[in-house]
Amino acid sequence: MNKLSVKTMAEYFAEGKNPDILYWVGSTGSFDDRAKKITKAFVKILNKAQISFGVLGTEETSTGDAAKRAGNEFLFQMQAMMNIEVLNSYNVKHIITTCPHAYNTFKNEYPSLGGKYKVQHHSEYIFELLKSNKIRVNKNLEGQKVTYHDPCYLGRANDIYDAPRELIRSLGVDFVEMKRNKRRSFCCGAGGAQMFKEAEKGTNEINIVRTQEAIETNAKIIATGCPFCNTMMTDGVKNLAEGKLETKDLAELIADSL
Repeated sequence: MNKLSVKTMAEYFAEGKNPDILYWVGSTGSFDDRAKKITKAFVKILNKAQISFGVLGTEETSTGDAAKRAGNEFLFQMQAMMNIEVLNSYNVKHIITTCPHAYNTFKNEYPSLGGKYKVQHHSEYIFELLKSNKIRVNKNLEGQKVTYHDPCYLGRANDIYDAPRELIRSLGVDFVEMKRNKRRSFCCGAGGAQMFKEAEKGTNEINIVRTQEAIETNAKIIATGCPFCNTMMTDGVKNLAEGKLETKDLAELIADSL
């Protein structure tokens, strides 16, 4: 991948400028080696579209989502208030994130604490770039069979179903739905801080069940819109069908087709 152009909000501030959007990278996108590829893919798209964006860099911390889902409301509010203070100090108005957990937290839980921003998931924003011709994609995956896994915090929690599917279809692929999709979609198994623990004794691993549903579509690619889902589905593929299909984030599919 060519060298990417990324500036921090502090750098913009030092220049007396304000970027159009803040890209909230998230903990997974910052530290997980697999998720870093999603981060780089999205930055590549922003660079290609010549979008003015900034990141917080070392000033970015957890949104508090995991703490809240695990039942620690105090820790969540403490993290949220710190984040809001930083975001407001840079006069942030518009946040884009590749993580539905962060998206849901910013959109639905920060406003009551004083953090009111325009928040978009990267699938929505990339779709806008595509519709406005700021980016164009080729058909290098034409005819390839692709299925899509709906992240819980994007789909059922926030009713975002169309943008991800439109992005996939724009690539000219053979798009096929899993038997459980959209509002009836099945969880990847990572939500509610479940990613950080083993399944309860006597229960099936949720990601294995979901991966099997993807395999049944005969797809060669499982498209995801969440780094947590990507991890869980990738692990499922390693267990059930390694080498037969792969898991790709929407940003990676678009970035590879620019």
